[in-house]
Amino acid sequence: MALLQISEPGQAAAPHQHRLAAGIDLGTTHSLVASVRSSIPETLPDIDGNHLLASIVHYKENSQPIVGDAAKKLANSDPLNTIASVKRLLGRGLEDIKTIGTRLPYEFIEQQGQGMPFIHTVAGNKSPVQVSADILTTLKRQAEDTLDGKLTGVVITVPAYFDDAQRQATKDAATLASLKVLRLLNEPTAAAIAYGLDREANGIHAIYDLGGGTFDISILRLHHGIFEVIATAGNSALGGDDIDQLIAEWIMQQANIANDANHHHIRELLDIARTAKETLTTQEIVAIKVKLDNGISWNGELNHAKLNNLIDPLIQKTIIPCRRALRDAGLSLEELDEIVMVGGTTRMPRVREKVAEFFQHSLHVDIDPDRVVAIGAAIQADILVGNKPDKDMLLLDVTPLSLGIETMGGLVEKIIPRNTTIPVAKSQKFTTFKDGQTAIAIHVMQGERELVLDCRSLARFELRGTPPMVAGAARINVTFQVDADGLLNVSAQEETTGVHSEITVKPSYGLHDSDIETMLKDSLKYAKNDVEKRVLREQQVEADRVINALRAALKTDGRKLLKHHEFLEINTALNNLLKMKQDNDIKLIKQAIEDLEYLTQSYAQRRMDLAIQNAMQGHSVDEFTGNK
Repeated sequence: MALLQISEPGQAAAPHQHRLAAGIDLGTTHSLVASVRSSIPETLPDIDGNHLLASIVHYKENSQPIVGDAAKKLANSDPLNTIASVKRLLGRGLEDIKTIGTRLPYEFIEQQGQGMPFIHTVAGNKSPVQVSADILTTLKRQAEDTLDGKLTGVVITVPAYFDDAQRQATKDAATLASLKVLRLLNEPTAAAIAYGLDREANGIHAIYDLGGGTFDISILRLHHGIFEVIATAGNSALGGDDIDQLIAEWIMQQANIANDANHHHIRELLDIARTAKETLTTQEIVAIKVKLDNGISWNGELNHAKLNNLIDPLIQKTIIPCRRALRDAGLSLEELDEIVMVGGTTRMPRVREKVAEFFQHSLHVDIDPDRVVAIGAAIQADILVGNKPDKDMLLLDVTPLSLGIETMGGLVEKIIPRNTTIPVAKSQKFTTFKDGQTAIAIHVMQGERELVLDCRSLARFELRGTPPMVAGAARINVTFQVDADGLLNVSAQEETTGVHSEITVKPSYGLHDSDIETMLKDSLKYAKNDVEKRVLREQQVEADRVINALRAALKTDGRKLLKHHEFLEINTALNNLLKMKQDNDIKLIKQAIEDLEYLTQSYAQRRMDLAIQNAMQGHSVDEFTGNK
């Protein structure tokens, strides 16, 4: 008898076959690739032995792009064709990019039919997705050369506060680089894995992640290998780049350099600022020399005290989300067991000082903050390709903002609240508002407010082919599914016919840096007012429903079933309801609806009697009772 070799899904068929997998930290300033070799997770070097790849791409005409430190050396001499910090541009529109705050020495253009901006280079117009793909291609080659084989799949890390557009853009870049993405993993969760918290620690941990261009704070509960993200907050456009910008602006003020400096000068100033920042991590003072346009140089110095004054407001911007995450998690500072520091910017003494001061806790800084995320991703990738079938690890991340749909009256009905554990699927039933509807428009929303005007539109689609029914008779089941990567799929189905429609949400680019922060602040600030507005809108929608139903009835048989004075009284009450609906007084609208319903009770009974008579015409009572 022939024997079949059977393996678990995702695991190698051969008992000891090791599949090659990697974790990639696609960073703003630097990127890394890591893998598990001989049970040890480690970052993989390039041919020169460098583990950190500068996230910079230089484009040349009719030539392959140059990626990494070699591209960095060309940034000052050719800034328009050398793209740095592209991660800050992923998933953003042109207007959105203008709000980032950092002066970018590029020539941006808009291409028709494309939501994202393109950067003009001598090698053609490049999107942030294409630039990111070139970085990923270099990391892929670096990994395959080191591991001497093809990668089965990769885990790519993203900031926990990346929205749908930014996550999708990251996956698109991986597709262009011919990489199979096993999962998008939130950076704070990857850091927790790297620190071995999955093996050794239980309790509640705060992961403070301040990188080159993004900031995340995540509160995790760890229990026997289960990673549960209780709450997350942050800013997807805040990081070390902003510190470089602050230092560069200070140098410009001290050296009397005009704000309209050319691209070359801006890039040079940013490099000088970055070097000064890194030097002050280990020294008390740094000398600065800047060449001016008139041929002479400005010489100055920057010390810790001045640097602290410059960056304290920026560090405070990271503390605000920390407070919000704790509040969302329902925790006090005393309940935290550990504070894990992640990201290259957390090397700065002032950052560590202020974070320790806020959390009133010692900080966990054992692993190189630049490598920790890539190492965590590598561990997760090794598990996902089946190299460790006995490994028991469950990752439970959360949605950063509430998701829902628009309902009548411009209201938002939340289907998945923010900080809901993902992956998740939730359904809710809706119905039609007007008689005879054969199509329903589904408008997908994101945000914390009660009204559509105050939330963000993600997508629109239509459910067509529903049978024409009276208002309220149709049953539309709307399902929201958020996968482990944080990407959203929305479907709608009419239950009686099975008519189905769905959309994978790829939101339009253009979410401003401060939009998420503003959404959350406004949800608290305007909570009471929003509730009042919602109740008013709901009462107005109910008034419309009553008005439309009564008008249809009167048109059908009002003159036949009502005496003249009854017809006039009902019309007077109907007109009064129309007037009250415009006055925006909830109590008056409710009273007008009750008055109208009281007046029409007798009319409704007559209509029912008439319907029964029509139904029984030509039939005997026994046919309806079942008696023979």
